[in-house]
Amino acid sequence: MKTSIESLKESHTSPLSGANLLLTMYDLPSEDPKEPGLPDEFHDFQPELLRRTFKPPHYQPEQVFSGSDLNLYYDLAHSQWYKRPDWFGVVGERSFYESAQLRRSYVMWQERVPPMVIVELVSPGTEGEDLGETTHQEEEAPTKWEVYEEILQVPYYVVFNRYIGQLRAFFHENHGYEELPLTEPKIWMPKLELGLGLWFGTYETGLRKIEGFWLRWYDLEENWILTDTEIERQRAEQERQRAELLAEKLRELNIDPDIVGLSPQD
Repeated sequence: MKTSIESLKESHTSPLSGANLLLTMYDLPSEDPKEPGLPDEFHDFQPELLRRTFKPPHYQPEQVFSGSDLNLYYDLAHSQWYKRPDWFGVVGERSFYESAQLRRSYVMWQERVPPMVIVELVSPGTEGEDLGETTHQEEEAPTKWEVYEEILQVPYYVVFNRYIGQLRAFFHENHGYEELPLTEPKIWMPKLELGLGLWFGTYETGLRKIEGFWLRWYDLEENWILTDTEIERQRAEQERQRAELLAEKLRELNIDPDIVGLSPQD
């Protein structure tokens, strides 16, 4: 947690080194020139890790919602306009729209609670849009940056470029975004009582274990927040250690722990 992006890079071998020769959607032409392709696997797994570790301590689970690649509609006067953040988190709102129904989209004039934080994952060609360097014509929909900054006024906006290991964060104040100076690859968010930082490790999802650099949430003590899978593994390890300790004490008393384990309880 207390290392810079540069030292993180130096201390680990890039997990992408063997995959650089593989063709991607950016190398292959698309049948639709306006659509170069779908997001890569990182855009699936990274938002999933953010969702699984997004646990603001002062909100009940039913007051927390996060979405990824979900249409976010923001203007009733232009009801077809939307943005699709790579990941966003909302607090203070029920996590299931209309009781048990899963959301098909996030519609601001129905939800009425804007995101507290939005994370965009830079893809080749999207950095200018993600960082507010693009403009729009008068008859066109506003840019992503304009929606987040001016219309929704999202308090925390984070842009992560995994290709160069760059993490940038913006906080909404004085009617606009101010970039937060980062001396380490992490951002503390007082409104959430959570921090977001760059972690190197193995993320386990389903049957896959993927090593690399990931964004994930951490708590006030700078402990990485665990996923449900990691919590279960931690509990299992604690139980194993307790069982080993008990078995050792029984052996010291010349008692076979296997026999004791099979004996009926009094």
